[in-house]
Amino acid sequence: MIIDGEGLVLGRLASTVSKKLLDGEKIVVLNAEKIVISGTKEWAYARYKQRVDRASISNPRRMGPKYPRRPDDIFRRTVRGMLPYRKTTGREAFKGLKVYVGIPQEFEDAEVFKVQDAEPKNIKKSIELGEVSRLLGAKFEV
Repeated sequence: MIIDGEGLVLGRLASTVSKKLLDGEKIVVLNAEKIVISGTKEWAYARYKQRVDRASISNPRRMGPKYPRRPDDIFRRTVRGMLPYRKTTGREAFKGLKVYVGIPQEFEDAEVFKVQDAEPKNIKKSIELGEVSRLLGAKFEV
């Protein structure tokens, strides 16, 4: 199943994808940089910046945990958090997920699905995942 992530809410899309992965489906998500996080720009940046910087708060030599900065990796990490990743079923399900920034050539002519459950409802303020990634210092090409 190929899903276009443009304009869809991060948490809702991730929960839908994780359920389908646990059912054994292989899923490809395109346009990860256009997935939306509900909330203000300042709130979203502060939340992800705290996760990235937390690796060196107590001990500067301690190098972990690693948190992603790229939009495709942030989405993969969000889905991973909704799977029982430490068990074999969750780990095998996670291997069925592919996430891309933009649309690669191999998927340009493919049939793309929109997830109705993940569309924004009554969201007043939002920011795209690509913009948060750029604020965190990620470098990616669309």
